[in-house]
Amino acid sequence: MRSVKPLQGALLLALSALLFAFMGAGIREISGSVNNESIVFFRNLIGVLFFLPMILVSGIQPLKTVHLKSHLWRATYGLAAMYCFFYAIAHLPLADAMLFTYSAPLFTPFIARWWLKEPLTRRMLLTSVLGLIGVLLVAKPSDALLDTQALIGLAASILAAFAFVSIREMSNTEPTFRIVFYFALCSTLIAAVPLSWAWQPLDNHQLGMLLGIGLLATVSQIIMSKAYALAPPGQIGPVAYLAIVFAGLIAWWLWGEVPDVLSVSGALLIFAAGLLSISRR
Repeated sequence: MRSVKPLQGALLLALSALLFAFMGAGIREISGSVNNESIVFFRNLIGVLFFLPMILVSGIQPLKTVHLKSHLWRATYGLAAMYCFFYAIAHLPLADAMLFTYSAPLFTPFIARWWLKEPLTRRMLLTSVLGLIGVLLVAKPSDALLDTQALIGLAASILAAFAFVSIREMSNTEPTFRIVFYFALCSTLIAAVPLSWAWQPLDNHQLGMLLGIGLLATVSQIIMSKAYALAPPGQIGPVAYLAIVFAGLIAWWLWGEVPDVLSVSGALLIFAAGLLSISRR
């Protein structure tokens, strides 16, 4: 029986959140000179290159799959979410963009109900509605309902929720490393298409930044996986929300961004919904 180590798991998850926040700051910093198509492509390319040592040692046998169609759907949803998320980072306050990302689980029960026919309990409905109110506070509805940037941030949340449900569908037959590998591979190949007409010359500083962003994202995911191997999400899940706090502090330090009352209120509601949802079992 695997031992549970909540303290070590929480510390690793906090480190993962910090790295994810730095990745967001890196995207914000470079988005002024590098287009979204290039950022998304290199983010996924680094993920593929990360698997090369394993392929050289173990060969391609562990990566063989009979569920290529499912991997393609997961990559489609995840890649679309990534385009929207990176756009939101470039055009919204960094903490707000992070909030949209972490609100994705609020949409998951509705999608899982429709897609996988999973039950939707009253508690799940309550936590999702509570979190959605928080999302609306962050998005700040206007006379035009929502502006473009907020709509794209909201789209990132919904698309990420579809990606989460697709992972759940595959998790009974596909190991995590194979899901991550095919997501990176398929996303890189698909992202190469828009890059073919949006390509721009990159200098050494920009290439270094893109390499750093890809490494931060990949290492953050690996550390997060290790954290959840040490302790269940119900015990340490709320620690992941530190990414929003870290992002807010980094944005304040680098660009003087200060969240307004609505954003803080929305963040508290999303955090409360997250606490309720992970404790539902």
